[in-house]
Parts: sequence; C-alpha cells; structure tokens
Amino acid sequence: MRRLRPVIGTAVLAVAVVYLVRVADPAQLGAVVGAVLADPAGLLLALGCYAAAFGLRTAAWCRVLPGLTPGQGWAALHVSLLGNHVLPLRLGEVLRVTSVLRRTGLAARPVIASTVTLRGADLVAVLGLALLAAPAALAAAAPAWAWVLAGMLVAGLCAAGAAWSVRLRRAGAGLRLPGPGVLAAVVAAWLAEAAVVHEIAGVAGFDLGFGGAVAVTAVTIAVQAVAVTPGGFGTYEAAATAVLVGLGVPAGPAFAVALTTHAVKTAYALTVGLVALAVPAPGYFGRFRLPRTLPPRPAPLPVAAVAAVAPVVAFLPAHQEEATVGAVVGRVPATVAGRPVVTLVVDDGSTDATAARAAAAGAHVVSLPRNRGLGAAVRHGLAEACALRPAAVVYVDADGEYFPEDMATLVAPVLAGDADYVVGSRFTGDIERMLARRRLGNRVLTAVLRWIARRRDLTDGQSGYRAFSPAAAAAAEIVHDYNYAQVLTLDLLGKGFAYAEVPIRYRFRTTGTSFVRLGRYLRKVVPAVYRELNAPVPPPSSAAPRPAAPAAPTAPAAPTAPTAPRANGTYGK
Repeated sequence: MRRLRPVIGTAVLAVAVVYLVRVADPAQLGAVVGAVLADPAGLLLALGCYAAAFGLRTAAWCRVLPGLTPGQGWAALHVSLLGNHVLPLRLGEVLRVTSVLRRTGLAARPVIASTVTLRGADLVAVLGLALLAAPAALAAAAPAWAWVLAGMLVAGLCAAGAAWSVRLRRAGAGLRLPGPGVLAAVVAAWLAEAAVVHEIAGVAGFDLGFGGAVAVTAVTIAVQAVAVTPGGFGTYEAAATAVLVGLGVPAGPAFAVALTTHAVKTAYALTVGLVALAVPAPGYFGRFRLPRTLPPRPAPLPVAAVAAVAPVVAFLPAHQEEATVGAVVGRVPATVAGRPVVTLVVDDGSTDATAARAAAAGAHVVSLPRNRGLGAAVRHGLAEACALRPAAVVYVDADGEYFPEDMATLVAPVLAGDADYVVGSRFTGDIERMLARRRLGNRVLTAVLRWIARRRDLTDGQSGYRAFSPAAAAAAEIVHDYNYAQVLTLDLLGKGFAYAEVPIRYRFRTTGTSFVRLGRYLRKVVPAVYRELNAPVPPPSSAAPRPAAPAAPTAPAAPTAPTAPRANGTYGK
C-alpha cells in the first residue's frame, strides 16, 4: 500500500488539474497566464520571495533544533512540500521528519517534537493573519464554530509540542523552545509567500494590495490544512477565489488568478522538491557515491615498530580449485622484502581435493564447513591473517590467473608505509589473455566504481590480487557473502585508508569455471554497494596493532561436506 500512495496521489492530482482546467474560462485563464509570462522579472521576484519563505522556516527550525544543519532543514521542508503535492491527505507532512532522520544522525524524538511545535506555530500564524486580514472570508469559508474548533486544536497542538519539548530538554535533548525571533520568522515566512499571489493578480490587472495578498494566502493555507487531494487542488482554488471575490475581483478572473497562482507554487514544489531529494548529500534515498570529504588516514604502523620476524601473510580463498591451488601455493615466494611469507588457503566448502592439495603444497588450510561465498571467504581470510600479527596481508585468487611472483611489487607500498590498501591492476600491467566480454565487463564495472569512489586513479575494480596494511586488514568489513571486490574498496576508502595501485601480470584461467554470472552478479553486488555506501562508518582507530612474532598456524583442517552451496563455480574474475 505504501508503494501505491504516490501513484494514487499523482493520479488524483492529474484528475484534479484536468478538471480545474476544464471548468476554467479558457480565455480568462489564457489572459492571466500570458500576463505572467510577459513579466518574467516579476515572476522570478515572486518566486524568490516564496523561496525566502522556506529559508526563514529553515532558520526557525535550526534555531529550535540546534543539531540540524541548514542544508538538511531546507531539504526536509522541500521534500515535505513535494510530498504534499503528490500524496493525498497531506501525508507529505511526515516526510519532513523522515527526511531528517534518514539523512542525519539526530534522534527521532527531538526531531518530531520540534516539527510538531513549529507546525503548530505555523498554523497559529496563518489563523492569526487570516483573522486580521480577511475575517469576512473566514466566515464565508466555514461556520464560526468550525474556526473555533480549529483554533482549539491548533492551541492543543502547540501546547503538546511545547510540553514535549520541555520534557526532552530536561532529559538532556538539545532542544530550544520557540522564542520571539522564531515566531517572527514564522510570521515573516507567510508574509513573503503572499508575494506570489500579489504578483500574479497584479499582472492580471487586479491590485490586491499587500494586505489583500496576505488575506488570500492565509485563508487558502488555513483551509488546506484539512485538504484531501494532493496539493489541495480544488480546496485552494475555492478558498482563494472566495477571498479574491470578496476583495472585488470578478469571479471568472478570480478563479483564473487562483488556478495560476497554485500552478506556479506547484511547479516550484515539484522542481525544488525533486532537487531536495538528492541535495545536499546524503540524499533522501541515501548515498550513491562516497562523500567528497573522507576521514583522515588512520595512523599507519611505523615500519621500525614491526618485528623483523612479522610475516607477510598471503591468503587464497578457494572453492573447487583442486586443479590449480597446489601449483599456485607452490609459486608463492618464501620471503618478500626479507620477511617470511605465510600462506593460508581458505577452503570455502569444497567437495573436491582442494584442501588436501593445498596442504600438500605447504599451505596452512582453514576449511569452512559449507560454501558461504567469496565475500565470506575473504572476510574469514582477513581475520585469520590478522591473528598472525603480520607486517602486511596479501589476497590472491587460487585459480592461477595471477602471478604470485609479483607479490613483492604488490606489497612494497604497504611495507614502505606509503599505502594501506594496494590493488594489483591488470589494465596498467600485462594481460596475456582475457575474454572480450570479461574485458568489457571489467572496464564498465571499474568505470562505475571509479565514479562512485571519486577516484580517477582506480583502474581495476575487480582485481583478485590485493595487499593490505595490518590496520586496513583489521578494519576491513565486507557487507555480503557473495563477493568482496567493490564493497571492500569502498569500505576502506570510506574509512580514510591510503589507496594505491601497481601494475601486475594476468592470464585467463585454463581450468575450471568462474562463479560470476552477470545477472546474478549485479543482483547481488548492486544492493551490497548501496548498503556499503549508506552504512554508518565509525572513525577508525588510530592505534596500530601491536607488533609481535607470528603465532603458529593451526594444523590443516579436513574439509567437511558443504550444505546449500551459494556458488557453483570456482573463484575468479
């Protein structure tokens, strides 16, 4: 039902607009619209006043709720305005709260309490202005008892909001009660909004005077508080026409002025509201790119503090790789930059001889009880590597596509302290063979990741050869089990770790089949990237891991039969 609300609201809005246009006198409506278009400077000035009204409301909200930034306050007001124009029953009011809660770290109760308090102040200002500027129009729009009841409800709303705010303040919430400055801003906002109808009526040949424009605005907004249709279409036109007629404007032109004024406001609401869904970041629907400003780089572990015997730990996730894992393990160098290399194979629930052949080649094998996916295997490998107190961690695919002999080049920036996260780039190195469709797919996915990460130096987003500093390996989080490539890069970049690439060699696998299938890959990876971009990121600890000699790895574990495998192919891209 929630997904149908915007559709239903838009449909009702379209029907209401069509109906109003059909009942309007085309000649009179055309004359008003033509007069407005003939004075673009006046229209822009009126829209500027309308925009200024929301600036005043934003300032008032930020004053009452100190933790709210002006940008997010402005966005929430316009998202709510947009919602009120596409949803029935003024359901857009809720969006002003949800926008703030989705896009900031503010607690729900202060946000709701401040919204209720200021909305009550809005209604008090509107009813007061309408009573002062157009008492006869109020009497014509509804019986006196209805306005008395409305006043009592508004007073109750204000009292409830103020009482709630007081309780929250006593509980330590950062809230302020509206003072004279806030109330003045609320009233001034409605006065500024009156410029729209003043301009449109004026160019149509009817000088309402500022008091008359305020009367039209105040009465229409007061009546719209109980509007049923999206944007209050119908309700707005009826109330505005009644007030305009009371001010001496003939009924036909009055309706044309009301309809044109409402159309201008609606155009503003839809245009600026759509912008406010995305600006400022994060947008209403979350982030789609890393922030422009990232946390500072976590303090790296000084090279001199790393024990001379601290190893470079190379781990290889493997699933059904009995044909290649032994040869790959055998090619891993015994030392890199004078440090011993410890080789770990994470057997992700293989049913063949992967674990046995890896152990026979000299690797320490950690067997997972079932096939959980490459992302889970990499997560497990990072944890196992960190337990050995390494000088650096290297990840390499077990399918033979990457050259273990390039490990010294890959890990050099980490050992030098120049980078925390190094990716071996096939596209700046030497590719002996890669299928055309895979080359294209890698290029496209890398271009997308480059845009998301805001890194022009990112040339290979799917490489299966990577190196990590101890701090980066310990801080790395992989949000899904299926894969790791994009989310790992975004996670570490988002935490401020220093990134680098080095050229590597690559050749396409000669045995086995990759688990990657484009449709499934995108269905799994795209939502995971979205979750990664919108996950709360705690500031990484600046404390470096304590250097120590590597612990003795555990004995190889025998593989157990997997249940419910998630990938049918071997790992590799």
